[in-house]
Amino acid sequence: MTERPQTAGDPAPGSDATATDRSIPRSILHHLWQAVSWLLLVAAFAILFAAIVVPKFGGGQPYSVLTGSMRPSYPPGTLIVVKPTQADTIGVGDVITYQIRSGDPEVVTHRVVEVTRADDGEPRFITRGDANNVNDDPAVRPVQVRGELWYSIPYLGYVNTWFTGNRRTIVVFVIAGALFAYGAWQFYISFRDGDEPDGDGPGGDDSPTERLPVAAAPSISTEESTR
Repeated sequence: MTERPQTAGDPAPGSDATATDRSIPRSILHHLWQAVSWLLLVAAFAILFAAIVVPKFGGGQPYSVLTGSMRPSYPPGTLIVVKPTQADTIGVGDVITYQIRSGDPEVVTHRVVEVTRADDGEPRFITRGDANNVNDDPAVRPVQVRGELWYSIPYLGYVNTWFTGNRRTIVVFVIAGALFAYGAWQFYISFRDGDEPDGDGPGGDDSPTERLPVAAAPSISTEESTR
């Protein structure tokens, strides 16, 4: 068995070079986790903002799609945000949310396929679901219209259905507090890691102490043979 002589350029076992090589994958994983954490945090804030904050301050009303009459554009589970609008601005192709009967809280969200006028000149909206073959009957009166579709978010309607009454308020404050605490913790971790020295000594890389070169001792190559 022949052993390769150790030269002066080879890192010794347990040296700083070997430790650095081992720390490279760990550093990559750390930065990757930091990036993923921040992306999840931003996504959570964006969902919270779009589903609750914007409708609250923009005068909109969120609803959850429960049936498949508006497939494929708005399948069940879609969160739609409806904004009040003037009846005269509603035209063919617009998606409106209206009460089935005036004063009844139950609503339907369908697309306007035709606009007619009553004898007194009041508009009437003929609606139909995108997945339906027949128009809704009777025509929708302006007093029934709750608003026009503003924007929609897929799958978030399931969550909106669960958030009702006081439960919505409590959960919103809990999630907002948790996200804020998590963001503050991630910021602290990043700040702490940035202040840690890279070197082994008290001064890290800025320490004035330098290692003196050491001459490599001559090595003897030994060979074993079997007779």
